[in-house]
Amino acid sequence: MALNEIQRKIIEEVADLHKVPIGAYNFRIDGKTESRNTTANIDIRSKADGSGIDIYILPGTKNESVHIPVVLSKSGLKETVYNDFFVGEGSDVTIVAGCGIDNCGNQDSQHDGIHRFFVEKDAKVRYVEKHYGSGDGMGKRILNPVTEVYLKEGSHMEMEMAQIKGVDSTERSTIAELKKGASLIVRERLMTHGSQTAISSYKVKLMEDGANADVVSRSVARDDSCQKFDACIAGYAPCKGHTECDSIIMDNGTILAVPSLEARHVDAALVHEAAIGKIAGEQLIKLMTLGLTEKEAEEEIINGFLS
Repeated sequence: MALNEIQRKIIEEVADLHKVPIGAYNFRIDGKTESRNTTANIDIRSKADGSGIDIYILPGTKNESVHIPVVLSKSGLKETVYNDFFVGEGSDVTIVAGCGIDNCGNQDSQHDGIHRFFVEKDAKVRYVEKHYGSGDGMGKRILNPVTEVYLKEGSHMEMEMAQIKGVDSTERSTIAELKKGASLIVRERLMTHGSQTAISSYKVKLMEDGANADVVSRSVARDDSCQKFDACIAGYAPCKGHTECDSIIMDNGTILAVPSLEARHVDAALVHEAAIGKIAGEQLIKLMTLGLTEKEAEEEIINGFLS
């Protein structure tokens, strides 16, 4: 692929790639597919209208991966992309997505990615999505991901969502429906700074016996940034659900946590937790006695908290 230095840096940040990966991949650069590879078990097809891709994973596929990073490096570029994943019965795969925007101009750049996952019986998916922003222009870096997850009987999905740097505005919306014995684990890591805003909303429906979900967010709000975490787990059958928001507030930051539960069955066991607080003074003092400055101690605590 003919990538410039900025594009290569962004792909390293959002997909942990230092070279073209082995397996299936689709690299989207500045609004078009730059490179693609399919395998015997994983097929990637462009949608007929060009608005995104369909990824087909054959039943029984094991130990394979799909990388679909997106890079925007032109100021003023705005796009909406629809990606659908069809994960075959009994498969076990890793899907690495993510979007990075480098904006050195005065116009806003925006990527809205709509991902839908149709996970068949007894399949397992590990999904990693990272967001990253860079560039010294006045134009904003805007990311609005929408994720829909449909888990059939006995299937499992683990989602790792991270946004640590450079995104001016984001609205993340995730919905999920779980059938009998299906499970969903979500781990969100978020940091905002400056005047950035970030909204994360989750609506998880546990539809049948034995379904279970665990949605946990850890976040840090610095400077004048603002965050909102809004998560609801609804139980429609004998099931287990847990949602948790754990946040550090700094400077003039604002954090609103709205965890909620919706029980529609007498045997729906649902729990929510929320905690917001500042960095404890004794933590700073302990690290500073080891030779760190106050700023270095803060960074160590934050890095450990978000790891």
